[in-house]
Amino acid sequence: MGFTPSKMFEKHKHKVPMLSLSNAFNSEDLHNFEKKIFNYLNQNIKIEYSVEPKIDGISASLYYKKKKLIIGVSRGDGKVGEVITENLKTIKDIPQEITYPNFPEEIEIRGEVFIKKKDFIKLKDNFANPRNAAAGSLRQLDSKIVARRPLKMIAHGIGFISDESYFESHSSMIQQFKKWGLPTNDLVKEFASINDCESYFNEIALLRDSLDYEIDGMVI
Repeated sequence: MGFTPSKMFEKHKHKVPMLSLSNAFNSEDLHNFEKKIFNYLNQNIKIEYSVEPKIDGISASLYYKKKKLIIGVSRGDGKVGEVITENLKTIKDIPQEITYPNFPEEIEIRGEVFIKKKDFIKLKDNFANPRNAAAGSLRQLDSKIVARRPLKMIAHGIGFISDESYFESHSSMIQQFKKWGLPTNDLVKEFASINDCESYFNEIALLRDSLDYEIDGMVI
């Protein structure tokens, strides 16, 4: 989710737009999604799907150069975001410098900032839900206030990378994130068929209330 960049923050144009996800609301939509993939490739080849819960939070980008976090940006309207570097630096999950030896010269890592259900209890008098609490926190002008908010983040993708051949697949990217010390979702799984993806969706739906964060679907 995004919002129009505020005049109170410095603006930053994303090198690669942060586009919205396409939606599938039922089994037919899911199978049509697979058909479009094969039609685009013009052949029925073996592919693998990476599936994970879609955490209901706020999208953000982390720009690393020479292993150091240079700038942190909100999604904004998808093309232009707000510079919220100091606020993102207060999140303990986010490494400000990567110590792993093998790391791209420059990379933009995208993720979701959120607040866990149990942590939201202390904030519920001031915000309608955990997502609003995360959004309100990231748009604070005083990073000291943000530091007192129980924000978390998971990395789920990239926007820009200086070496495009770095990852062989989405799943290998997630595994590499872990090696770099970035937080990822433990419920990311790989499947060989769209039917298996649908089964996993149903499995997560049953577990939804027991998860320690709010979700609003699954990402395939």
